[in-house]
Amino acid sequence: MSARGELDGKVALVTGAGSGIGAAAARRLAREGARVGVLSDTEDEVRRVAEAIAAEGGTALALVADVADDGAVKAAVERLVREYGRLDILFANAGINGVWAPIDELRPQEWDLTVNTNLRGTYLALHHAVPHLKRAGGGSVVVTSSINGTRVFSSAGATAYSVTKAGQVALVQMAALELARHRIRVNVICPGRIATEINDNTWPRHTEAAKAPVEFPQGNIPLTGGESGTVDEVAELVLFLASERARHISGTPVWIDGGQSLMVG
Repeated sequence: MSARGELDGKVALVTGAGSGIGAAAARRLAREGARVGVLSDTEDEVRRVAEAIAAEGGTALALVADVADDGAVKAAVERLVREYGRLDILFANAGINGVWAPIDELRPQEWDLTVNTNLRGTYLALHHAVPHLKRAGGGSVVVTSSINGTRVFSSAGATAYSVTKAGQVALVQMAALELARHRIRVNVICPGRIATEINDNTWPRHTEAAKAPVEFPQGNIPLTGGESGTVDEVAELVLFLASERARHISGTPVWIDGGQSLMVG
């Protein structure tokens, strides 16, 4: 950890921080001096990430909450602010792929699970974090969306997921304008294929029935010849958007996909 980090004195909250992009971002923000609230609904995961941050010389607080649970998110944010005295950065990253199925087979409870986790969860994170960002005199919010629902509409059966990802972009752009007078920047990242554990919360069912005839050359990530991006590359983008280097950027979607979404939309 650097003696003088880019985020010294700042406090960050990362949701979905137990693995993948969230864990990598939490560690990256901590290496730049931020004290980090590491939030997930899986206690052993967030404890491992918090311990890894501590082992690297950083400061982290493990927080357990279901992001769709209003009371749990409120309690987690309040605990973080009690512990560290402020909140400057929110990375609303928690989400699931959920069930991917043809629209006439997708059950209402499956739709609700994806919408509640991805869209309600993002809203609740902002709802409870923004008052503290205002009290801090400003800050940065970064939301994880996807290429799905923003540039890509050919992922068979991904209707509920894509709707939540499109909704997150609208939420970010509305919030960016609303919160600009409070010097709170709000941006959204749209990853393509990243090497993560996202398949652990993806449940495809009969997706072949929802496929559209899409063809593209061998390897659909042109920049890397088909190789997935890494969580560390996404973490660097999150750090940039959270930092003062991005002080004039707000309401902006940033696709991080090696050109993937330009080919398969």
